Amino acid sequence: MRNVATEADIAHVAAAIGDPSRTKVLRALADGGVLPASALAAEAGVSVSTISGHLTRLLEAKLLTVEHDGRHRYYRLASTDVARVLEELAMIARPLPVRSLRDGVRAQALLRARLCYDHLAGQLGVALLAALVDGDVLAHVDGGYRITPAGLGRLAAFGVDVEEFSRRRPAIRYCVDWGEKRHHLAGALGAAITGRLFDLEWLRRGRARRVVHLTDAGRTGLHTTFGLPLTWDTPR
Repeated sequence: MRNVATEADIAHVAAAIGDPSRTKVLRALADGGVLPASALAAEAGVSVSTISGHLTRLLEAKLLTVEHDGRHRYYRLASTDVARVLEELAMIARPLPVRSLRDGVRAQALLRARLCYDHLAGQLGVALLAALVDGDVLAHVDGGYRITPAGLGRLAAFGVDVEEFSRRRPAIRYCVDWGEKRHHLAGALGAAITGRLFDLEWLRRGRARRVVHLTDAGRTGLHTTFGLPLTWDTPR
């Protein structure tokens, strides 16, 4: 008998995500990076022997992939879709309690600007997408976005090759940002713009995982290039 498509086994994936230690592992990798088991054990607050079982469960659920480098193993999220699921789950989940000043500072930094896999998220990511639309680089189309003819030239001048970045994945996707409840830019374009911001040193990584900071050069450059308001981070 041929295999017949059935409903997706959501419970299996949800159970894999649902353990607090495994959730911490996924969050630690949500910036698109790779980490060894020892680092993930530290992120999850468990022993190296314990993390092995958690990683096996996440691999079986196809939430992680593993890369071998000689005797070493490095883990990463299986796809951008996993990062998107984490972002969307965060929208409906209750906030974790803030137990220290350090936790509070990190939480505010994540809300302000962070990586969602390989693209910019948080208040900065939402503000940048809004500026791209307001500046006619992108246009709303059927609930999504497309690059405008004027946008092609603007992106090329910025150093982003539209044809190159869109060869292997959808050019434009978006996530609903869990902190802002509005869209930030994902897909190949989101990744390409974020990579360019790092190349120009307009964006730098923070001390906490996933946290990024806009530099003074970046603040000026994004205002001049795409019209991002200089006051994008003014408290509301």
